Amino acid sequence: MAVRSGNLELAALEGLIHDGAIDTVIVAFPDMQGRLVGKRVSARLFLDEVAEHGAEACNYLIAVDVEMNTVDGYRLSNWQTGYGDMVLHPDFDTLRLLPWLPGTALVMADLQNLDATPIVQSPREVLKAQLERLAERGLTAFVGTELEFIVFDDTYREAWAKGYRELTPASDYNIDYALLASTRMEPLLRDIRLGMEGAGMYCEGVKGECNLGQQEIAFRYTEALATCDNHTIYKNGAKEIADAHGKALTFMAKFNEREGNSCHIHLSVRDADGAAVMAGDGEHGFSPLMEHWIAGILHTMRELTLMFAPNINSYKRYAEGSFAPTAIAWGIDNRTCALRVVGHGASLRVENRVPGGDVNPYLAVAAIIAGGLYGIENELELPPLLAGNAYTSDATRVPSTLREAAELFADSAVARTAFGDDVVDHYLNNARVELTAFDAAVTDWERVRGFERF
Repeated sequence: MAVRSGNLELAALEGLIHDGAIDTVIVAFPDMQGRLVGKRVSARLFLDEVAEHGAEACNYLIAVDVEMNTVDGYRLSNWQTGYGDMVLHPDFDTLRLLPWLPGTALVMADLQNLDATPIVQSPREVLKAQLERLAERGLTAFVGTELEFIVFDDTYREAWAKGYRELTPASDYNIDYALLASTRMEPLLRDIRLGMEGAGMYCEGVKGECNLGQQEIAFRYTEALATCDNHTIYKNGAKEIADAHGKALTFMAKFNEREGNSCHIHLSVRDADGAAVMAGDGEHGFSPLMEHWIAGILHTMRELTLMFAPNINSYKRYAEGSFAPTAIAWGIDNRTCALRVVGHGASLRVENRVPGGDVNPYLAVAAIIAGGLYGIENELELPPLLAGNAYTSDATRVPSTLREAAELFADSAVARTAFGDDVVDHYLNNARVELTAFDAAVTDWERVRGFERF
């Protein structure tokens, strides 16, 4: 039986609406960048129309850049096709309250064309396709995401007005596991934790991290799609709650030259009876499936990195000695490797340390599954574990730029077989749009170095 990611049945929502406790329902979905987008509808309209038939929105929402500009190169949505509508079809397993927004409930939506066929380029569909491939083998993926962020004492509007320069972080020094300095942020952090609990999530706790003002709030693992939905709702909600506190927070992979924001993804696999299948009698306590799984992820890592690191900034995080991986290697409880194996027995799992805080979780989890399945299908042999410092090893390296990752993704037979040409070409175009914009930009770094001295 699927684990519900929400905390409301439709009948319960109807009662809350009739009692006047809920007046607004947000119908939302993740866009290409992993952001929560959608529309607010009146609760009465939701019951009368949207619950059964869905809502409509322009299909350009799944084909714009990060600034919401329409851009060329997408077959799905363009001027020639008239930028038509798509249907947001509610997934009622995700229905929940949003305690930080008065009178509001939210439901995640699947994206459909007007003929009711799925929009395969949408992140939820990309992940669901890989989950279906797992299901054909009688397997289910369970996922936990560890998402870091940096808190600032400036509001979002103040930060915008400053051009995001000279912001005041919410701590003055490294607060990794520190309690005193983190306590100053506790009113905000507590409201985020309690808000997410009220939205149906299982919050495990919070800890300080290394960068100034940096924190990580962790949530209990669950089935893959539910975790990605929770991740996306939490990320948006945390920003909304911070804004209400007069603060701002960022999940960008590398805000400054100190430690970046990671999003370590833990994934394990169970069979149709719910039994863990990664542990076994082999070396290191692995099953053959586990050995092939790790080997497949390592084998496909470089060509699928675009799905783990989707932005220009993502690649600034990969620095030696930074706890962000540079070497494509695996190790047991080794934080210098791209893949860290943790747990034992039923809890045995693989932690992928490549994604940053800017990751689209649906795409990253889909890529992990695609890599693992490639290893199983081809019975790839597990490479030797790396027991030392992966930063100084001769292991193959993670791509160092978005341009390199995009070129590898474009040439990847694994990607095209697993995701299909429509998906691959769609996300390649997104990378090219970002590269074109970045190549045309004149940065502060250039002005500082060249204004007087060139």
